[in-house]
Amino acid sequence: MLGLEDLEIGIMFWARQDARETIREVKAFGVRAGQLGFPGELPLEGAGERWDEALTSEHFVAVTAVCSYAGEDYTDIPTVARTVGLVLPDTRAERIARTKAVSDIARQLAIDSIACHIGFIPENPKEPVYKEIRDVARDICDYCRENGESFTLETGQEPAKVLLRFIEDVDRKNLKINFDPANMILYGTGDPIEALDVLGKLVVSVHCKDGDWPVRDNPAALGVEKPLGEGSVDIPAFISKLKEIGYRGILSIEREERAAEQRAADIRKAIALLERLR
Repeated sequence: MLGLEDLEIGIMFWARQDARETIREVKAFGVRAGQLGFPGELPLEGAGERWDEALTSEHFVAVTAVCSYAGEDYTDIPTVARTVGLVLPDTRAERIARTKAVSDIARQLAIDSIACHIGFIPENPKEPVYKEIRDVARDICDYCRENGESFTLETGQEPAKVLLRFIEDVDRKNLKINFDPANMILYGTGDPIEALDVLGKLVVSVHCKDGDWPVRDNPAALGVEKPLGEGSVDIPAFISKLKEIGYRGILSIEREERAAEQRAADIRKAIALLERLR
């Protein structure tokens, strides 16, 4: 992939206005690839030119453009359901437009994958919103295809078999999966290693992230993210399963710790762990 090694270690990071400085901070961890996220509050005007210059001059490879949206909140499961992704009708049109704008930027940057949290897909395909979001996914897939890209859904907010059925219903060859094992645990939707057996053929990118299950007596609660190797994912089994299914992309570390020093320390430990396992 673009001169990278199989299972090369990378980092999921978020764009800021100063593109070159952002990349230099990521490169300081000793990596040369990652997933480039565009925060929902970040203006996109001129982003293609800024990031093209920065990626080229810094010799850094972005393999995915991750799209998020203003107003998203991951406090707990009801809040996620109210605020995240493309399911909500009140924000759907503007978020679809932003997704397509990120697709256009990715084309400028020679990135061939657009990823997002689409929101909670109903388990019952007869619910009206199920067909609505299916058609949204078809529309975005068709737009991304014109830009030479896949549209990539991140795992976690529904069980693997529900996500697989949805992708089959959308019926677009460029609808793929960004597999986040921790999210399966944080949302309580299934064992991530077993989920890879169900979804493996569709996985084009992964997050290396860890976490613990939600508390059983609070159905609204999310689980707790943990440093890689300290949660319930079983990272050695995860990497082994990726090899088994033939995954060859980057291992993109995602750490959502807010304290900068602790986040940096956790990323360095994650790199050391993945170097031993990959």
